[in-house]
Amino acid sequence: MNVDKILAIAGKPGLYELKLQTRSGFLAESLLDGKKITVGMRSNVSLLSEISMYTYSEEKPLAEIMRAIAVKENEGPALSHKEDNAKLIAYFKEILPDYDEDRVYASDIKKVLNWYNILQAKGLVSKEEPKVANAEAIKEEVVKEVKEEAKAKKAPKKNKKEE
Repeated sequence: MNVDKILAIAGKPGLYELKLQTRSGFLAESLLDGKKITVGMRSNVSLLSEISMYTYSEEKPLAEIMRAIAVKENEGPALSHKEDNAKLIAYFKEILPDYDEDRVYASDIKKVLNWYNILQAKGLVSKEEPKVANAEAIKEEVVKEVKEEAKAKKAPKKNKKEE
């Protein structure tokens, strides 16, 4: 699930996809109705990739929470955000059992479920892990390349006269 260009704009319902950056802000397209709007730099805008929720041990990125919902629902729609708070909280505990109940409110849960359902309707949710390069694998590859270069430099060079 790639939420790098998905925005939540304060005061505007739903989610938006970042389309184009301009000098005075940017152009975004609503995922609800497809309408394009211009958003100024003074607007309060959040990228979904930057949003996290509190748990008792750490802050959990929203993308991971969305992936957990996708796994639970087999990439289908989640519980409606219009259900009563007790039902929403029970549902959310199944998805994120260690969420911090003092700092995550029912309104936050409603927002996450609403956003998930918007993304799911557009086919933007996935239960697959994102393919992120493993830092250890990259390090091993770089070390291997450096060793090969060093080995090539140490190898005796043939004289042009010998050829």
